[in-house]
Amino acid sequence: MILDKFRLDGKVAIVTGSNTGLGQGICRAYAEAGAKVVGVSRRPSTETAEMLGENFYNVIADLSDLKVVPSIIAQAVEKFGRVDILVNNAGIIKRCDSIDFTEEDWDSVLDVNLKTVFFLSQAVARRFLQQKSGGKIINIASMLSYQGGIRVPSYAASKSAVKGITMTLCNEWAKYGINVNAIAPGYMATNNTEQLRADGERSGDILARIPAGRWGQPEDLQGAAVFLASAASDYVNGFTLAVDGGWLAR
Repeated sequence: MILDKFRLDGKVAIVTGSNTGLGQGICRAYAEAGAKVVGVSRRPSTETAEMLGENFYNVIADLSDLKVVPSIIAQAVEKFGRVDILVNNAGIIKRCDSIDFTEEDWDSVLDVNLKTVFFLSQAVARRFLQQKSGGKIINIASMLSYQGGIRVPSYAASKSAVKGITMTLCNEWAKYGINVNAIAPGYMATNNTEQLRADGERSGDILARIPAGRWGQPEDLQGAAVFLASAASDYVNGFTLAVDGGWLAR
């Protein structure tokens, strides 16, 4: 049955940024589809843990430091025995006019949004090869994977690069049964967009361009996240899927 291909029974997923927003929504979707979930967050994912119970295990880690990567994999394997899915969701944003942007703000965003994405993907891919199982890697990109944005030069650079690295890793790892795709969320009601939503004029401009006429919610990303993690997407590779209420169609 086709719906069975969307099930994640017996799978183990690592989801970064699991304590709020899109990451929390993806964790919930995976658990509801049958997976065990290892959520990675800088602060305890208390609310997510309460939602998912024994299907969830929280790894506390600061993803700006690559030294945490081996421990994340090791804890996932120790707790649930294997790894089948990685979602690189955690990310940060710094807003400032490009003329005044600092090296510190540039590096801090690129380290989390790109460098850690690559090296965590590499570590998980090595685990897939060790298991001889193949697997799914899903990167969270952005509308700024396609557009330049305003006052977010490092974020735009990092998300454009996420789209590029998704294609590169597909080219190298598809032969091992590893699918590497990305999701580009539209304007979502999350912590990252709090400043935008609080600015009545800017928020109004954004909503005027979204054909759906509303900000996206974490639940809007769940279907795409389950699809790309499941057997239903086995022949989808290297693609960045927009979930944007029609933003890019304008």
